[in-house]
Amino acid sequence: VRSNFFAAMPAYQGSHRRPFLRPRNSHILVVSIYLRKWYRFGSGRKLAGRVAFIDMSGFDISELSGRDLTRLWYRGGFPRSFLALSEEESYSWRQDFIRTFLERDIPQLGITVPSETLRRFWTMLAHYHGQTWNGSEFARAIGATEPTARRYMDLLSGAYVIRQLQPWYENIGKRQVKSPKIYIRDSGLLHALLLLKDDQIRLHPKNGASWEGFIVEQVIALLETPVWYWATHAGSELDLFTVINGKRTGIEIKFADAPGLTKSMHLAFEDLKLDRLFIIYPGKRSYPLRENIKVIPAGELEVIIKSECNS
Repeated sequence: VRSNFFAAMPAYQGSHRRPFLRPRNSHILVVSIYLRKWYRFGSGRKLAGRVAFIDMSGFDISELSGRDLTRLWYRGGFPRSFLALSEEESYSWRQDFIRTFLERDIPQLGITVPSETLRRFWTMLAHYHGQTWNGSEFARAIGATEPTARRYMDLLSGAYVIRQLQPWYENIGKRQVKSPKIYIRDSGLLHALLLLKDDQIRLHPKNGASWEGFIVEQVIALLETPVWYWATHAGSELDLFTVINGKRTGIEIKFADAPGLTKSMHLAFEDLKLDRLFIIYPGKRSYPLRENIKVIPAGELEVIIKSECNS
């Protein structure tokens, strides 16, 4: 990025403060990693009120219309990984991405943690994918303090490669979990960190957790409302909880051929006073389990969720 670009930005932005009078196609997109250079090369003006942030992900289910869902799960949403001509090419690209991200991109953000340390930590998170964060356990595993382990997690979360899914809790008279759940955001990167190729994923012990994290990202991409998970220390749990148009909505994710209603789902429905509960699975047909509880195939996720949630 040229230094004179940032020097010219304040004058450009100031000349187009009224958004409805801005010339067509006059938007400028600056990748966030370069925004720090505004201060280095620009006039030192503050960014507040002058920029907008757009969180961009890779391909998601809405762009595939239900097609190639398994391929998206296996390879993830990065275009070069998803569109690769072979599984070997896709897997190799993801391994190269991980190395480049740790060795080149992270240092450019001013972070001085050794790349091998971060890789070990990231790989460890992959093995804990879909589980509740336990800072002391991670700290012992990497031979560091708990604040250091938390700093590493926040670093990777801020770099958009892991997700900290925050818990929902309210006064229901039960002890509730208040630590975040940890997911590798891109399923293809998760499989690369676990050294899994396409034909090995379904046979791996983490296949259910991998599917859960994949659907969590798809749901978040489709919904425009905040989401949480919910769990109690007694074992009741709900994968996703949100409020849409005033209706308390629960989403459970199952890697099964024909999921049914479980005790945990029933308790979540009653304790959280849900208006409706969706169960998402990798099958082909949707069917009701009881009033306001419906099983949804992942391939129809976009159509069904949008129609149900807008009703």
